[in-house]
Amino acid sequence: MDATNHCIPTEHRLSRRQWLCGAGGLFLGAGSLATHATQTAMAEALRKQSKQVLFIWLDGGISQLESWDPKPNTRFGGPFRAIPTSVPGIHISELLPHTAKQMHHLALIRSLSTQDNAHSSGVDRIQRGDPKNRGVTYPFFGSAVAKLLGPGDSGLPPYLWIKPMNGGFIPKDAGFLGPQYGALALGDGKPPENLFRPDALSASEDAQRNQLRQAWDRRYAARRRPGTADATSHVFEMAAQLQKHQHIFDPSTTTQRDRDRYGPSDLGRHLLIARRMIEAGITFVKVTSYGWDSHGDHFNGQLSLMSKFDQGFSALVEDLAERSMLDSVLVIVLSEFGRTPRINGHIGRDHWPEAWSMAMTGPRIQRGVAIGKTNPEGTWVTSDEHDIGHLFHTWFASLGIDSQETSYDNGGQPLPIAHEDCIPISEVMVSP
Repeated sequence: MDATNHCIPTEHRLSRRQWLCGAGGLFLGAGSLATHATQTAMAEALRKQSKQVLFIWLDGGISQLESWDPKPNTRFGGPFRAIPTSVPGIHISELLPHTAKQMHHLALIRSLSTQDNAHSSGVDRIQRGDPKNRGVTYPFFGSAVAKLLGPGDSGLPPYLWIKPMNGGFIPKDAGFLGPQYGALALGDGKPPENLFRPDALSASEDAQRNQLRQAWDRRYAARRRPGTADATSHVFEMAAQLQKHQHIFDPSTTTQRDRDRYGPSDLGRHLLIARRMIEAGITFVKVTSYGWDSHGDHFNGQLSLMSKFDQGFSALVEDLAERSMLDSVLVIVLSEFGRTPRINGHIGRDHWPEAWSMAMTGPRIQRGVAIGKTNPEGTWVTSDEHDIGHLFHTWFASLGIDSQETSYDNGGQPLPIAHEDCIPISEVMVSP
């Protein structure tokens, strides 16, 4: 495949959405009504499926060579070996010994080529799926899932983000969908400040205060644009639901065995909290780990970083598999790009989006497979290249969302939910 052509428009047929968009003004009104009715029915069916996502973001760029696609005994391979996994023929880095035992639950994509080597643009490009420019800001994947799947039966916030610090409500993730689909970020996995009712305030007093707030909210909203007012009310509604699940945040309700298995690191603790949030029914949980931008002293850094990731991630996969949750929970491990095969003068690896890897598992995802290939030194993809658009289509398919037929409604303007020149990665999908 040509390195500049990551998506193949001829590989899929013209979708119903595309036909409607090009059919002309004569049918616009009827087409819009039909599309709206179809979208509403599809949304209701999706909510009944109770699919969820656990999205692990390794900020700064994971090294594919020290994780999913090692190249030992080569010019750029580094000092670490490749080890066998629970799937014969698939080897990963020796820095992931626990994850190697869970390989039969995982799918690896070793053929990513995403072409953006800057953090500032790469983070947004990957998490938004790199749609075509239509003059609007597209939502991050978490906000997209929150919109398309909703909160589910739990009533809990549909998009929670666990990060090492700086919690709060993050509306910008939602893009044109509106701030109510933003992320509720939990600094260090802890509940938002002042979430729980103080002992000095009785339940009846709290109810009266909320009734007064709701009355003022309605008065405020009547005189202003709906987006901000809706988001403000949404935050209070999310808080009310979280108050009913205080146990999620209480470490004393976890077993010592689980705490030991996930490990004492921030990432391990946060992955354990994420598992509990998924069990509570939250639709989309993102866990962010920082510090993966290893331009110097790369190999010593990998010993620490990969060890923490390996312990927590392997425990998470094992637990979800034992609970039969991988048939409904999509698990994704991703960064904004990989690391250069060439080792720089500071014994580091720089940014390399041209050929890197990711891991995932979940509904309709084949397990125990490694898709795609790079050359012996890991510098280029030698199989079909896959951009982030292919991954978005694959993830939506995993969640039961037809990304060819489903569209966003942006004030009456239908917009595709994923790059329309891309398709799901068929090699990693199980037929429905």
